[in-house]
Amino acid sequence: MSSTRTQIYLTDEQRRRIDRVAAATGMTMAEVVRRAVDDYLDDEPDPERALAATFGSAPDADVPDRSTWQRG
Repeated sequence: MSSTRTQIYLTDEQRRRIDRVAAATGMTMAEVVRRAVDDYLDDEPDPERALAATFGSAPDADVPDRSTWQRG
């Protein structure tokens, strides 16, 4: 695997949290950040999952009858 050096700015709290994870797992800070980025990028939006998670969340919603829809 090739790597590219990249600099980022972290808040003090982010850095402390990354340091805690690194110390607890024995990973380097860079590895913690790479894994976090991978997790973020692998979490692509899934429309079906989003619909399933919100289905029925507004049971009192007022939905107009389809006969009132304007078709163009």
